[in-house]
Amino acid sequence: MALAEMEPIACSDTALQVYLLGTVDFEAVLRLQRRLHFEISGQRDQAVLLLCEHPPLITVGRQGSRAHIFCGPEELRSRRWRVRWLNRGGGCLLHAPGQLAAYPLLPLDRLGWSLPLYLSRLHKIVLKLLDDFGVEGVCRPGRAGVWAGARPLAAIGVAVRDWVSYHGAWINVCPDLELFRMVRWGDAAEPPMTSLVRERKGGIRPALVRQRLLEHFREVLGFSRVALFTEHPALNGQVQRCRKTDSTPSAQPRRS
Repeated sequence: MALAEMEPIACSDTALQVYLLGTVDFEAVLRLQRRLHFEISGQRDQAVLLLCEHPPLITVGRQGSRAHIFCGPEELRSRRWRVRWLNRGGGCLLHAPGQLAAYPLLPLDRLGWSLPLYLSRLHKIVLKLLDDFGVEGVCRPGRAGVWAGARPLAAIGVAVRDWVSYHGAWINVCPDLELFRMVRWGDAAEPPMTSLVRERKGGIRPALVRQRLLEHFREVLGFSRVALFTEHPALNGQVQRCRKTDSTPSAQPRRS
């Protein structure tokens, strides 16, 4: 049976393993994704969500190019920013502290989801998250990501191999937006990325954003059971847990 013809199955028999990590080097998380992808490919009753942040670097997806990076090699070296080309969807993205990274590793075939359906659900999760904090998000036809007005606020770029997903979504909560003037997620002519803090004009506690994102992830994707972890043995202590941005004045989510 073709994947598009499969009836979606309930996720209640699969516990979602969620790793609430701190700031982790991108390469370490990439290696962890590869390991988890291998494990899920062999035992497809598993589902994993990694939540973390990264030190500054630039990644370039299949729709990105060097033209989307507005700083030369010398400035990249002086800032110690690596540029990493990846086989994921989406464009060119700056990662920085204050940006929440979400990496779902899911057996799409077992769950009965096509890639377009999975992508639409990821976008729905981000839209619901923005709505919690009074920010109106919009999606653009044929474009991956969520915009607040003219500026992208969240990037979405996934990859799928053997029907197991990896990579995912990145939401700007409270990063230094001056850095994002040097990189464009989509069209090189469009404005730089914005953030939740900028759009709602008030402080947000990142831990609260992470909590609400997890709640929407469970709701939209149908996971009734969640197992929470704060570390993974493969990271070997490479997680930095203390973040000054956690002291940002909290804002309670808006509920409709």
